Amino acid sequence: MSKLQPVRGTHDILPQQHRRHRLVGETAFEIAARYGYQEISTPMFEMTEVFARTLGETSDVVSKEMYTFEDRSGDSITLRPEYTAGVARAFISGGLVRELPLKVFCRGPMFRYERPQKGRQRQFHQIDVEILGVADPLADIEVIAIGAHILDALGVSDKVELQINTLGDTESRDAYRAKLVEYLNQFRDRLSEDSLERLQRNPLRILDSKDEGDRAIVADAPLFADSLNSQSKEFYGAVKNGLDAIGIKYQCNSRLVRGLDYYCHTAFEFVTETLGSQGAVIAGGRYDGLIETMGGPATPGIGWAGGIERLAMMLDEDPPAQRPITVIPVGEEAATEALCVTERLRRDGFTVELGYSGNMKKRLNRANKANASAAVIIGEDELAKGVATIRDMESGEQTEAPLDDLGEHLVRYR
Repeated sequence: MSKLQPVRGTHDILPQQHRRHRLVGETAFEIAARYGYQEISTPMFEMTEVFARTLGETSDVVSKEMYTFEDRSGDSITLRPEYTAGVARAFISGGLVRELPLKVFCRGPMFRYERPQKGRQRQFHQIDVEILGVADPLADIEVIAIGAHILDALGVSDKVELQINTLGDTESRDAYRAKLVEYLNQFRDRLSEDSLERLQRNPLRILDSKDEGDRAIVADAPLFADSLNSQSKEFYGAVKNGLDAIGIKYQCNSRLVRGLDYYCHTAFEFVTETLGSQGAVIAGGRYDGLIETMGGPATPGIGWAGGIERLAMMLDEDPPAQRPITVIPVGEEAATEALCVTERLRRDGFTVELGYSGNMKKRLNRANKANASAAVIIGEDELAKGVATIRDMESGEQTEAPLDDLGEHLVRYR
């Protein structure tokens, strides 16, 4: 019988690594809450059309990467590959138009069938913020500021660079698409197979092709900036001015695009060189046409998603585990009292381990291995006096404290 292993592209998140994950998720939640974002959860699977309609039938995610299956009713179901489509569906099906502007934070697992590599798994986890109902550039500035704030709080802001671009409004985008197609048609015989398929349906996606031949062609393609109308330039200028005003540094990247028609105006990514080829740790943009594409009312929106695994890998060190207090009973008579003491202390907010078996030396060794801050020793002598012996595991100093008042004497170890 072969040794059981996790499915390729998945991994167990063991305690030490989980502390990193939890730090990323809790830090992001706390900071998003300061900006007025409320946490929501959407299902881990949706009807396939939710993603096929929003991500585009020709996108790599839909055509190659989604985990799609038929359930027992014959419905086509897909494990979520990203959050935004599910949030948009929840907005429509939940009748949340009366809640606008709607500001939400999400966190949880995603699923994509990709080649596993550093920073990329088939089951991975994301943090996500979305704001619906605000067409003003202030919303763009705010969601970028949240990302910058989270990266700063995690201590990794010096390892990332913010790159921004504008996709303009519909008029600007249509003008650019025409110029781009005209340019790319000259190189049809040199484009990759994927880019040839995208040329008619989704030509902007060719701009972020990973094929080396495509990249050489794209290097001389027309620039989006040359097709922007005055309104689009004004919007982009307002975003940059706002970022300047609050001290967020950025680089303009004219090749940073989003391929789908419902994206517009601001696109941005926080990128790093510390994770090899997986450079983006937070990526987002404005999607004013998304809700309407899904059959809802015209509703502006902007948001971003960040990879928890990638951000956790960037932390300089593991967050420390909570140091417990170990309660050690000596003798059968003390076992019941130790159990009661342990439960009282836990209910009073202490992290407590109960030393189950072995002689005193072995139990103290296990307390040391668990990095306990203190050991509470209860034996026959302590029971007779109604006290416990408190041993400081750093200094070795021992003191006695009444059993019914232990919490007060252990506050410094909380």
